Amino acid sequence: MIPDETVERVREAADLVEIVGLHVKLRRMGGDWRGPCPFHQGKNPNFAVSSRRNSYYCFKCGAKGDVFSFVREHLGLDFVEAVKYVGAQAGVEVREVTARRPQERDPREPLWEALAAAAEYFQRLLWDDAAAAPARRYLEERALSREVADAFGLGFAPRDPAALQAHLHALGHDDERLLAAGLLVRREDEPDARPRFRGRLTFPILDGSGRHVGFGARIIGEGEPKYLNSPQSAVFDKGGLLYGLQWARHAIRKADRALVVEGYMDAIRLANAGLDEVVAPLGTALTEAQAALLVRYTKNVFLLYDSDEAGQKATFRSGLELLRHGVSVRVVTLPEGEDPDSFVARHGAERMEGQLSQAMDVFDRQVQMLERRGWFADLHRKRRAVDKLLPTIRAASDPVTRDLYLTRLSEAAHVDRQVLQHEAEAPEPRRGPPSRGAAERAGERASAPMADHGPPPDDQRPPDLDIHQRFPSRPGQRPRGKGKWKERRGDEWLAELRPPRPGDVTGLAAERALVLVMLHKADLAEAIVEAIAQASWEPPEPFRNAVNAELFAALSSHGATADLERLSEELSSAATAELDRLLAAKGELVDPQALVRDSLAQLRGRSLSDEVAELEQAREHATGDQRAALDVELLRLKREVRALGGRGYNWYGRLGS
Repeated sequence: MIPDETVERVREAADLVEIVGLHVKLRRMGGDWRGPCPFHQGKNPNFAVSSRRNSYYCFKCGAKGDVFSFVREHLGLDFVEAVKYVGAQAGVEVREVTARRPQERDPREPLWEALAAAAEYFQRLLWDDAAAAPARRYLEERALSREVADAFGLGFAPRDPAALQAHLHALGHDDERLLAAGLLVRREDEPDARPRFRGRLTFPILDGSGRHVGFGARIIGEGEPKYLNSPQSAVFDKGGLLYGLQWARHAIRKADRALVVEGYMDAIRLANAGLDEVVAPLGTALTEAQAALLVRYTKNVFLLYDSDEAGQKATFRSGLELLRHGVSVRVVTLPEGEDPDSFVARHGAERMEGQLSQAMDVFDRQVQMLERRGWFADLHRKRRAVDKLLPTIRAASDPVTRDLYLTRLSEAAHVDRQVLQHEAEAPEPRRGPPSRGAAERAGERASAPMADHGPPPDDQRPPDLDIHQRFPSRPGQRPRGKGKWKERRGDEWLAELRPPRPGDVTGLAAERALVLVMLHKADLAEAIVEAIAQASWEPPEPFRNAVNAELFAALSSHGATADLERLSEELSSAATAELDRLLAAKGELVDPQALVRDSLAQLRGRSLSDEVAELEQAREHATGDQRAALDVELLRLKREVRALGGRGYNWYGRLGS
């Protein structure tokens, strides 16, 4: 037998339209889906499937029922087999039990239980604990009522380091379980575990079956990182989950669109305003796994990221990932200084619908930005503009979309369409420094002194950035094969990568220092990853040495407690040799936090200096208002570069706090 609660959990998690669609060719008609009836072998669309009512009905033969009856009648299964089949499709594990002895529990159940207990505790503290008063004031300032906060399970993690453990210990959850669930963290130099979240507003994260799997947490008051997520665990996969999908999926199916926003507050604001089809990635840009989740429900996605530089880069990284899955991607541009949360709070859902109606295709938006920046003004920059746009064309898996993009670029650049098509279909060139995906081939050259890689003559320099993202497609996903990293195009069209220069030597020392700290100081490793992920880089990624990049990506993927023997098996020979050197260099860590602070500032300064150089080059070709705008931006960047000269500059906050 199968427990009733399991049956109900499967029923709630199941997507009837998706399951029926595996066996019947369905088309949307109004609010429902129609197709030929599989029970009387009909040819006309008399068979209606409703995701709202979670039922089906044939107007010809009268067949009707729910997801279980469909599977039983169409596939000839008994009830137990039907529940198991639907559970497998919905991602819910189904176990039979007997009256005498239940079968072994899912080993993840204790983690789900501990996380659910923590969520309940946090939610109660938010309203009952005097120490949570700043969090309540924050919600009041954001115009979020208690009713709304409770609807989304918001809570408060106490500052008292003993409070959470005492509460959960009383419920039978020991420290090892809480460590496995990501609720506690144990520093290398401290014997006792401590809470991961302290003094933060908590946002519970649920999986597709409605189980608590982790938290996002916002700092209340000063401190960094501003947002902190649960770590990778047996139940939490940051790159494979979407915040809000458990409440949004039926709305997405009904509206045949998904709204992707950047943060938890954005998602809550839009959903509370009636735009239920909203989700948020647990970071910035969508991963491959998150895009695959969305495409199960719709082929129409609107990206509503913040309007700042980091938001723009996340927009186009997400757009490329969605295009690879055949999705129609539109970009919503909000007024200057607005984000989805603030815009809906001020103007309401109706005005947001107006913004959605004006959304531009992601490729059109890229062309528009390049046109406004003068990239099609002369032959030299026009060539580079084409290079910046080709990755988006290549990403479009839908042939019609790709054809439309080629035509649009031909019109914008005044380049023959056949020439552009040939260029888009040609293998992508490897320009500039070696990609991290090519670490095995570039190992010896990458580990050589940077002074040997001075800038080539101007006529040999790459016209544009061609950098392959070296990170796995989602956190926790390991690379396949020795030294072979999954390559994914990023937001390279927004930036330009210069070849390594002698002046980069200090930057390489900073890269090495960060990897060294990550290897030896588990309490700082994740904070470094968070700091780098949240910063805006120009170029988009801060690590330019292939070996340093490979080590950083590997340590980020495997976490601070990486099995070094297993890790070394997946690294290139050059990276393995460097790993051995870093393991022997622990004595260099006299003041790790100061080393991290200075190294991050050094990388940021290098990035800003490159951006200044690019804008100064662009200024030479600019005139009038465009030149004046560049002067303003150059002044801002130069001030930020000067600010980095002070030792007190601490853009990433208090690491490990």
